[in-house]
Amino acid sequence: MDLHDRSCDARGVERKTRASRLTASIEELDQARLEARYEGVDSVPIGEAQLRVPVRIAGEVQSVTVVPRASSPTLEVTIADGSGKAVAVFLGRRRIGGLRPGRGVLLEGILQRSRNRLLILNPVYLLAD
Repeated sequence: MDLHDRSCDARGVERKTRASRLTASIEELDQARLEARYEGVDSVPIGEAQLRVPVRIAGEVQSVTVVPRASSPTLEVTIADGSGKAVAVFLGRRRIGGLRPGRGVLLEGILQRSRNRLLILNPVYLLAD
């Protein structure tokens, strides 16, 4: 195989990659973007995190919601990293400065599953980006 063949192969691969990006759904592109964004972070992917043990997960804030309760409000922050989603629940909080959709965040706490959602109650958090 000569140099010309290799460059043709490389271009063919490049064309396939470009074509796959053009035909991919928005969800697939967003998943790939998030996976690339949190690839080198010292954390466990959300989709692989174990339940009921201390974990460190990182992701991008997807939504921030205040859920009214009878005694005190609860702030629910949904994060995603491309492998899954988790909801950080901050009891007694209405807002946290700097925590907004699109912001990167690192959470430490204990994951649990409730109503088909992964929850992490009152986690330690570190804002990123």
